[in-house]
This record gives sequence, structure tokens and C-alpha cells, in this order.
Amino acid sequence: MSTSDRVRTAAVRTPGADAPLTLDQAPPRTMGLGESLGLWANLGISVLLPVAAVFVVLPGRPLVVTLAAVVVGAAIGAALLGAVAAAGARESVPGMVLLRGLLGRRTSWLPTAFNLVQCIGWATFEIVIIAEAAARVLDAPRWPFVVAAGALATLMALRPLGVVRVLARYAVWAALAAVAYLFVQVLAEPLPPIEGGGATSFWTAADIVIALPVSWLPLAADYTRHARSARAAGIGSAVGYGAATVVMFTLGVLALAAYGSAGLDVIDALLAVPLGAVAVLVLVTVELDEAFANLYSTAVSAQNVVARLDRRVLAVVVGAVATLLALTFDVAAYEPFLFLIGAVFVPLAGVLLVAYRLTPRGHWDTSGTAPARPLYLLPWLAGFVAYQLTLPTYFPGPGAGWTAWWSARQADLGIDPANGWSASLVGLAVAVVLTLPVALAGRRR
Repeated sequence: MSTSDRVRTAAVRTPGADAPLTLDQAPPRTMGLGESLGLWANLGISVLLPVAAVFVVLPGRPLVVTLAAVVVGAAIGAALLGAVAAAGARESVPGMVLLRGLLGRRTSWLPTAFNLVQCIGWATFEIVIIAEAAARVLDAPRWPFVVAAGALATLMALRPLGVVRVLARYAVWAALAAVAYLFVQVLAEPLPPIEGGGATSFWTAADIVIALPVSWLPLAADYTRHARSARAAGIGSAVGYGAATVVMFTLGVLALAAYGSAGLDVIDALLAVPLGAVAVLVLVTVELDEAFANLYSTAVSAQNVVARLDRRVLAVVVGAVATLLALTFDVAAYEPFLFLIGAVFVPLAGVLLVAYRLTPRGHWDTSGTAPARPLYLLPWLAGFVAYQLTLPTYFPGPGAGWTAWWSARQADLGIDPANGWSASLVGLAVAVVLTLPVALAGRRR
């Protein structure tokens, strides 16, 4: 019997139950459609999204073009997120364990390693943004808020399902009220075209937006394994996070247009709104859920390697690491991190979804003895290469050699660096096309 069969048989629906402490224990199935929508909408209402809006803006172009790129990117990313979330609910296993069915147990340690780095990085980003916004609002040093945010997020990660219930029932409404107020104030101002921005084409802007939902792909099943049905998990994650992504990126773009003419960044632009400090403080408080979610998922991902590790101990260790990193972190590294996330996990999502769709129901082996299937590493790698050849991830300083190497390969192949293509769609298409023959051959066997 596979791990998914065993835990599905043993899963319970006790209302007050929380997430299992180890991978060997069955996850309670307590989340309906409403809880899923509330959770993912709350995770999407993040200050990080409007902060990233500066990378999405197409300078000198009408705002409607930038907003269209936001909608298209959110739709693509949310569709991928919903599909992976539904698979996690159907198999009743965490995200990295779900990949055992694709790559085998030991081979799945490779994406697990990438995910651990991603989760720690995101947790650090979240703590930095929380502390930076709070410090500006209260005109105080940043470091005390870093320590407080790291400690609170770690405590939340110790009892994740209890936190999820609070987020879905209460916190999301406070966040929505703050966002609605900011929208009313921003829309009351003139909205001229923005002359500065980080996007070079419609599709590079969309790629930034795609990267946000995609960053949750390896984590989605950590939460949707607690959903009562795959339908609730898929719809809740796609609609909840997709809608929130559109709203928060749009808020960031409009705030830059309304208040950013003097060279303000997004946080300063939101603080320039009348009573904006109060609304930002509400969002900063709610922001703790993203930090907690990344800490919790780091612990759960590590259990894919050692199933008996206690997630509480892991959460405390990871929380301490993220807090220490946040004390010295430079938020300017945010943009290349987003592109690298897309380059790694968009192709992996394509490989996973094609293989899962073509595997007969009940044969997706997520057990501790799942055999290695290294052939699936090839389409994943090909998708990553295609992504980098389309749009090399830009790293300043010590990482500039990475960008230079891929730019040289573009020149060797005659690829225009200013091609304006979507690296996400190119990488996804390559991964899907190359996965089909491997998956069909496996199905025949």
C-alpha cells in the first residue's frame, strides 16, 4: 500500500485536530472550500506583492498594459497552483512527498533541497518586509521588529492548522478592509503613466507575476493534504491566491502611479496615503502568515528525507536561521530570486502535472520505497535551460558570472536578449513536450 493510500485510510476529520508531528502520522482532513479560499486569499494578501510591482511596471506605457500583464500572469500561475494543490489533496501527502511519485523517494531529495532553500529565502523576505514596513511606520530601528516577527512566525508554525482556521475566519477580513481602504484612497488621485519600472516587455512583466503563485507550488500540498476534497483544494488555491495576486499587484502599480512620482518606493507610496500608516500596519500584522507558512513548509519538506523528524523542532531551527538572515538581508536581491524560482519550479510543475495525469489512478507511488525514475529529470532540466536561454536570471555582483554565461549561450544560438518572450511559457512548453514520451512509455509498462 502506498503512503497516500495508508494516510487516506487513516485520515480523520476531527475539528480541533492539528497537523501531524511526523510524516508517519495521518493528516486530518478538516479544510472545506471556504477554509481553502480563506487560507489562500490570506496568503496572497502580502505586502511583498505590491513591493514587487515595481518590477512589473512597463515604463512609459499605459497602466492598462501593465495591469493586463498582471492578470495574465496571475491566471497562468494560479492555474498551475490549483492543479498541483488538487493532486496533493487527492494523494493526502505533503508537496515533496508528492514528488516521490514522479522521481522516486531518493531522487525527490533534489527538488526538496531546492525547496528548502526557497522556503528559507521566502521566510527571510517576509520577515524583512514586515520589519521594514513597521520600522518606517513607527520611525524606529528595524532590528527589534525582525526579532519579533521571526519569533511570532515560529510560534505560529508550531500549530499550523489552528493558525489556518484563524486566518480563514478573521485575519482575511481585516486584510481585505485595509486593502479596500488603500484602493479607495489611491483611486482618488490622478494616475499618470509611470516613467520608471523594471519590466522590458509584456511577457517579462507577466513572468514576474507568474513567479509568485509558482513559488507556492512545492508547498501547496503541505496544506491541501488537509482538504476534504481535491475540488476544494484546487478551486480554493487557484481562485483565492489568483484573485489576491491580481489585487495586490494592482494596488502596488496604482500606488506607484498616484504617489510614486517623487521617486518613492511602494512602501513609501502606501504610507503617503491618508491614514496609510494604519492600513499598512494591519497588512504587516497579517503578513506574519506568509512567514509562518514558509517556516512550517521548510520543516515538512525536511521530513521527506527523514520522516520521523518532529516538525516543531525543525520549525524552531528554521525560524532562528531566517531571523538571523533577515538581520543582514538586502531586499534588492528580491527580483533575481523571483526569476530563479520561476526557472526552477515552472518546468517542474509541467513535468509533474503531465506525469500525474498519465499515471493510472492508484499507481502514484509516494511510499518510502518508491523507485527512482531519473528520466524525469531530463525534461525538468531541459525546461530550466529553455527558461534561462529565453531570459537569463540577472544577478549583480558575485553572481554576475551566471548571467554572463547564459548571455554568451544566447549569442552562440542567435537568441536576441531583448526577445520579449515569456520564459515561463517557453520553459513550461519544453518540459511538457519532453515529458509526454517518458510518461506514455511508463504507462504502457
